Amino acid sequence: MDRLRNKIRDIPDFPKPGIIFKDITPLVKDPATLRLSVHQLLYPFLGRAITAVAGMEARGFIFGSLVAWELGLPFVPLRKPGKLPYDVQSVAYDLEYGSAALEAHIDAFTKDDRVLLIDDLLATGGTAKASCELIEKLGAKVEACAFVAELDFLEGRRKLCDYEVHTLLHF
Repeated sequence: MDRLRNKIRDIPDFPKPGIIFKDITPLVKDPATLRLSVHQLLYPFLGRAITAVAGMEARGFIFGSLVAWELGLPFVPLRKPGKLPYDVQSVAYDLEYGSAALEAHIDAFTKDDRVLLIDDLLATGGTAKASCELIEKLGAKVEACAFVAELDFLEGRRKLCDYEVHTLLHF
């Protein structure tokens, strides 16, 4: 995992003073490291009854679509409001500095779907929890959540206590 850790760069004071942003750009720029991260994300779920992969905007699209491709499964994007052209279901959630929402097409999942949720980073857990709620609101079951990195000190995992959580790197 040191190979992955060395490809995540710290950007101090972004997006505001006091925040250290975990930049995955060097990781996705290196095909071998990107491939390794995708394989490590999906490995615990091989042989499981997963029927779809979902990822939230925007970096979850990178890892989620690659995991879905490797597993031969559909990928469902969870988008910011106003980005999807068909009828949508949405879930609003609070952020430390305001509120946000996620949307998905109303036919994105079936009641029989078992979904693996993927994102690059688990921080406070608000976006991941809202994503799980949206998936369930659309009738599917969240099989597990997987992240490239987790900021342990923010305790986002606590918001996901009802779900299996797999993380590659802990900061």
